[in-house]
Amino acid sequence: MNSLFLSQTPLFQGIQEKEVAHLLSCLSAREESYQKNDRIFSAGSSIHEIGLVESGGVNIVVNFYWGDSSIFGHIGKGSIFGENYAAIPGEPLLCDVVATEESQILFLDLHKLLRSCQNSCSFHQRLIHNLLRISGQKSLHLSRRMMHTAPKSIRDRVLSYLSEQALVQGKAHFFIPFNRQQLADYLNLDRSALSKELSKMEKEGLLRFRKNEFTLIQVPSDSF
Repeated sequence: MNSLFLSQTPLFQGIQEKEVAHLLSCLSAREESYQKNDRIFSAGSSIHEIGLVESGGVNIVVNFYWGDSSIFGHIGKGSIFGENYAAIPGEPLLCDVVATEESQILFLDLHKLLRSCQNSCSFHQRLIHNLLRISGQKSLHLSRRMMHTAPKSIRDRVLSYLSEQALVQGKAHFFIPFNRQQLADYLNLDRSALSKELSKMEKEGLLRFRKNEFTLIQVPSDSF
């Protein structure tokens, strides 16, 4: 376990490398490796651990009874997942957590994280504070996805999502964490309809794109 890397993640922010190593023992930390498309957590199961992505990435996938599925979100390197379900004993997962590539995940016992440390770690409260902050940020991300999928037109959904990415990344040229099918799932769109709209927007000079790389081009608002 790379304590130096972990000390630089949002969950362990403000905690020194040597303190992280001590906390990992308190939290019954364990590591697991996964290949692309491996399920890390499965819908219907209950969990007591949270996962932290040490390398690779995972998608949160909602499966429908009739066989279709939708990507609810992406968790990248250094971020955590599963904390909401792990906080409620016995609550069944409504989604799968699936590796998007070869990934290494660190698992931490949430119950031990939320309890006062038996070893009286002075930095344990900092960890709890970080977890609460992360949970608040995720609530904001959920609100943003609802904002992206609220518009009725395909173009407005695309514009909403890409505008947010440009704002978050601070530039008009950026990469998104989804391939075309995953972006369609995230925006609750048909893939072919999404691809057609992106091509149309490119022809109109609104943007340029290649796979998951986008460049937004400013044009007069009355142009579209």
